[in-house]
Amino acid sequence: MSPVRPLALMAMAALPLLSGCIARTAASVITAPVRVVSQGADWATTSQDESDRNRGRKLRKNEERYGKLERDYRRYSNRCDNGNDEACDRARATYSEMENLRGSVPSSRDYRD
Repeated sequence: MSPVRPLALMAMAALPLLSGCIARTAASVITAPVRVVSQGADWATTSQDESDRNRGRKLRKNEERYGKLERDYRRYSNRCDNGNDEACDRARATYSEMENLRGSVPSSRDYRD
């Protein structure tokens, strides 16, 4: 008996056991491009939930910034009223920044029913 013959017999005996594994591997290879494209599309697009979450985060950040600017403006205005010219300049600059930010911060009217 040649050495090739037992090897061929073992391969033939193992073939039924490997057929499912080979089929799964073939299916994985065939569907891999579809999965990659699908994952790429998922990464490239923003869901409505993510969009809402990002908008809320941006609104909160703008509200916090506006609140800080209001406090700074009051402080600079008080100093300006006491004759501090530098505080007057800062109050004007702060007020200007508040005006620029005002459109992106909801007012209390926006929260009424």
